[in-house]
Amino acid sequence: MLPIRFTLNGAPVSAEVEPHRLLVDLLREDLRLTGTHVGCDTSQCGCCTVVLDGQPAKACTMLAVQADGAEVTTIEGVRGEGGALHPIQQAFVDCHGLQCGFCTPGMVMATAALLARTPRPTDEEIVHALEGNLCRCTGYVSIVASVRRAAEALAGPRG
Repeated sequence: MLPIRFTLNGAPVSAEVEPHRLLVDLLREDLRLTGTHVGCDTSQCGCCTVVLDGQPAKACTMLAVQADGAEVTTIEGVRGEGGALHPIQQAFVDCHGLQCGFCTPGMVMATAALLARTPRPTDEEIVHALEGNLCRCTGYVSIVASVRRAAEALAGPRG
């Protein structure tokens, strides 16, 4: 067992993990944060996307020990003020960027990472940022619109 320490959704966490333990398993099974979904186990679908030190990371193929010393944000750490939905989450609702919701946590996390580094992304930048996230229900037009709306909500309209 290896001791690890990291910041999870703004709070310090310490755990002892086997060297081969995946981050997604630590999050879901040990820490009971089940919003990070497992869709493929091969890093193809993006359902397991978390933000690690500001960058999107796929937790299903990342070892928990790789999070040692890092700042990790899961979908549970994305909150609006006073219990309201975060502007990214609200944009996905408003623009119909979700249907079954299985891919939504990964899409929201990829969006959060994008908007943190590029507050007013172009559609091309949005599409590129979401390339590693698959949706089987909506198509991507409403997802891109959701990211665009979230960018406006967070950074203000272009102009």
